[in-house]
Amino acid sequence: MFKKFILTIACSLILPAIKAQTGSLPVIFIETQNHQPITSKTVYVPGEYFIVDESNPDNNLGSAENPMALEIRGRGHSSWKGIKKPYKIKLGDKAPLLGMNKHKHWALLKFYEPTVVGMRLGEIMGMDWTPSTRPVEVVLNGDYIGLYLLTETNRIGKNRLNIYEQPNWNEDESSIPYGWLVEVDNYYEPNSISISENNKWNMRITYHSPDSLSPAQKAWLQNEFEDINNAIYDIDKENSHWEQMIDVDAISRYFIIQEVLDNSDGFHGSFYLHKDWTDDARWVAGPLWDLSCNQRQKTDYTFKMTTSYGFTPHWIGELIKDEDFCRAVREVWNEFYPYEILAWMEYIDEHLLLCGEAYEQDKIRWNYTNQETLEERVERLKSSLLANIEWFNNHLPVNSCVGDIVKEIANVEYINLTGTRSSEPWNGINIKVTTYDDGSVTTSKIIIKQ
Repeated sequence: MFKKFILTIACSLILPAIKAQTGSLPVIFIETQNHQPITSKTVYVPGEYFIVDESNPDNNLGSAENPMALEIRGRGHSSWKGIKKPYKIKLGDKAPLLGMNKHKHWALLKFYEPTVVGMRLGEIMGMDWTPSTRPVEVVLNGDYIGLYLLTETNRIGKNRLNIYEQPNWNEDESSIPYGWLVEVDNYYEPNSISISENNKWNMRITYHSPDSLSPAQKAWLQNEFEDINNAIYDIDKENSHWEQMIDVDAISRYFIIQEVLDNSDGFHGSFYLHKDWTDDARWVAGPLWDLSCNQRQKTDYTFKMTTSYGFTPHWIGELIKDEDFCRAVREVWNEFYPYEILAWMEYIDEHLLLCGEAYEQDKIRWNYTNQETLEERVERLKSSLLANIEWFNNHLPVNSCVGDIVKEIANVEYINLTGTRSSEPWNGINIKVTTYDDGSVTTSKIIIKQ
């Protein structure tokens, strides 16, 4: 099937640049059986693939003469409606694509800078597992279709979310409470349940693993999320017991990620939760998926700010009234701020700017009218992220957050080892002294690398 690609590659040397991959990134060549178009999000089309990475030949996989087997279908909801389509890929054999862990299941997502940035933040924030991404160019049936993100998909497995996975149609009541991967979703799916979150709206939970439930499994899942929801909405925040069912540390990390990114989709769409089989098994927030960044002036917590669509964030409006949740957020934040910021910004430059040439070719291929270069977009994104970080640092939820009360920071000083004070941190070890508008003071040790 792929022998004709030899001719395609040769012809690309004389075709206009609009038709050809740049080769500045790894290129995935895919050919479906009989050039069958990919029109379904449920039915896979058989095909073959090979990968060429001119910068790192160790990543090469297969060849035009000896391609590898795969199946491919469409994926996504609103993204599937665009002219440039995202795809789900299932390889014939497990493979470690572009240095990522060996697996059969992958996604080709439209290139989007906040996805790369947000997934890295998930790793920095210590989520249980976060999908890896690699920028690639894609040639489908001889047609250059532009710049994509090759992405690990959210699945339970040794080289993905490494937890116990219970089987489909399980009737064993002792094991039903363990080994789940679910998603709080915006869209109706056949594999979903719905609960009444409050007297205004419902909450939809899509179960991904197991994905075919016995009556006992479905009844347990329905009761479980109703119990969790009731605990979260308990008026008595001091004695509520939601923490016995949800890992407070993990959901605090998830909250911070959504706030730093200013991701309006957090807590209502692509909000994944998983549950392992341990002695003290609780639902854990993550893995991350479908991240965005509004790049607007942040004036409040993201879940409170208006958006152009009508989805309502679930749970977070109640969680932030709970003292234990607020305390956990502050503790996690002190791990991140300011130690990890510089390295994160450097990662963004290193992993996004190399896509500049392919980004321009992608604009030509899809006739995009945006005149910004990728470098300009990256700088604008970084400025937004840094502004979000500073806003959040100045508006950390505190013990008195019941009723959405938030202390305002009145002053911040840094003291070095000689006892000298400054409004800016010194190189080396600092004691950060934060004074709030109510007169209270907190201190923390930070280290600024030279």
